[in-house]
Amino acid sequence: MKKLLYGIAGSCLASSCLAQRPNIVYIFTDQQTASVMSCAGNTDLNTPNIDLLATEGIRFTNAYCASPLSTPSRASMFTGIPSGYTQMMVNESQIAKEIRPNTLGNLLKNAGYECAYAGKWHLPTASMESDEWGFRVLHKFNDSGLADACSGFLAEKHLTPFFMVASFNNPHNICEYARGEKLPNTKLKPSPLAECPNIPFNYAIAPYEPSAIRLEQTTNKSLLYPTTNFTADEWRLYRDAYYRLVEQVDGEIGKIISALKTNNLLDNTIIVFSSDHGDGLGAHHWNQKSVLYEEVLNVPLIIRLPKAKNAGQVKGQLVNSCIDFFATICDYSEVKLPILCHGKSLRSVLENNGDSTELHPFIVSETMFDRGVTNGWMLRTPKFKYILYDRGEQREQLFNIKNDPGEMINLAVEKKYSGQLQQYKLWLEDWKKTNKTEFITSTQKK
Repeated sequence: MKKLLYGIAGSCLASSCLAQRPNIVYIFTDQQTASVMSCAGNTDLNTPNIDLLATEGIRFTNAYCASPLSTPSRASMFTGIPSGYTQMMVNESQIAKEIRPNTLGNLLKNAGYECAYAGKWHLPTASMESDEWGFRVLHKFNDSGLADACSGFLAEKHLTPFFMVASFNNPHNICEYARGEKLPNTKLKPSPLAECPNIPFNYAIAPYEPSAIRLEQTTNKSLLYPTTNFTADEWRLYRDAYYRLVEQVDGEIGKIISALKTNNLLDNTIIVFSSDHGDGLGAHHWNQKSVLYEEVLNVPLIIRLPKAKNAGQVKGQLVNSCIDFFATICDYSEVKLPILCHGKSLRSVLENNGDSTELHPFIVSETMFDRGVTNGWMLRTPKFKYILYDRGEQREQLFNIKNDPGEMINLAVEKKYSGQLQQYKLWLEDWKKTNKTEFITSTQKK
């Protein structure tokens, strides 16, 4: 592990300062794709409580996770640092001791916030096992009872502003479903095939796809990608199970929203809803995460401001849902950003009625395939998306994401895009140097 210089953040502890700060509630799911919400136009499921947050809040359509795997993504959420910099690219990774004092819970606790955490932690333990992160643990890893524990916390008398995290495991149980295993702490009634969603419009494996993708799929077929030989009917059943799991989580989210309303907290509380990464959902015959397609990288991001300010807006700015989330929470809680956090606060976008505020000219996500050997990077601009893998044939992909949202036409093979391809390579190399990306090699993985 390289030496990490991490400045201690300043804070304001005066009672008058604390009284002006909002409460913050962060609700996030595990493995939810951005399109799997009825407020996003998906008619194959019903998510009334997430929809309510979107109706009363601001929804971002171009929010991308920092890394499409649980521990790396969550590490970026709670440190504000790209996971490659901290060498946290696999699920067994641990946050370095020198970073821990400046993780989000500790920063806000030191700034006078009451911090509470319920549910899945996965950094790397499933539950938060100690108080070194600045949080009081309300509920361990189990969706059952999680919302009730959060509702109990919200009913308490709070003398200072609070930061409460509700971290749900589902729809992650789709992993067990794919393997034909019993779903932990979840009951799921399968739908008749005729009532299942159809296969996605980008179901096919596109021409000129990087060979590393299918190498990873076949190498880890039994544990991660048992869907490799699924029929179209089996994919439809898979998608239906996934949607039903999201609907179950939506019902639990409704309990938390109800508790906020019952305890008269909505006028001074920011609610953030997101997910750590998405799921392939059958697009390009892919399930699970790790790959750099839209279904896996593009995640929900909805932020409801106090008193539902600017309610119902939909924003198209490019957002890193992990490090920009970190910067936004620090901004609203009046905590100085640690020196290594390169995220940008969304506050100016949230509080501006227009869409003119640009946050990033491009954003980058990075991956190391779960239990695999391939590293990869995605660079997204407002119109295009560039992907690079570090091994195999046909390592690059370039998509006009506006005209080709299903990522079916790889423009990297066309000479007329060579100049643009070179520009994206240069931007990516500069980003990697700035963020000191150092991946763990396959021989170092557990």
